[in-house]
Amino acid sequence: MSRVEAINQENLAGEQPLQGASESQTVASSAGKGEVPQPEKKSDKMDWYIVKVQTQREEAVCEGLKRRIKIAGLDRYFGEIIIPTETVTEFKAGKKRVTKRKLYPGYLLIQMELNDDTWFLVRETPGVGDFAGAAGKPCPVHPHEVARILAKQEQKEGEAPRLKINFKTGDKVKINEGTFENFQGEVSAIDEASGRVTVMINIFGRSTPVELQYWQVELV
Repeated sequence: MSRVEAINQENLAGEQPLQGASESQTVASSAGKGEVPQPEKKSDKMDWYIVKVQTQREEAVCEGLKRRIKIAGLDRYFGEIIIPTETVTEFKAGKKRVTKRKLYPGYLLIQMELNDDTWFLVRETPGVGDFAGAAGKPCPVHPHEVARILAKQEQKEGEAPRLKINFKTGDKVKINEGTFENFQGEVSAIDEASGRVTVMINIFGRSTPVELQYWQVELV
């Protein structure tokens, strides 16, 4: 056998294990490829609960609770976590503003399955007080109450925001603008749709009704 043939045989012998290793690696790589993990199915035993939290910290507590749920891997036991709000129109310094107002300051509405783990997680979240219910026992909110709250959350397109009127029929008010500025009287009627208010004021010794816009009067 010539020297060249011997070298070629050595090279072929050296290449065979490498080829086998490559095939082995390919098989291992294929075996290592699994299917994309599917998200866990949500629990079908969830109810809505009201939870007391620190006032003025509703947003921070809500975000903190969501983070803790994710870290604990309990996502399947929780649905929506809501700070109940409504859209209102108000006037300040003569300017109209549309704002969000909390319906129940100091409370969150939580959709969840109640068990030992979820109860403990919610209770131990910083800023959380307790579940609403008799004798500290969490009590689910009735479905029709939840529907009413959620309906206020979802303002329909084209629907005018509810007016923010800070007084009620029978309250003593002072007129702060218009012909009867600085007159005081009693609110006798409120039209929340239009924002018009009827105030009974004393003119020349007689009780006289005056119609005004709600932002033209203030509580005494």
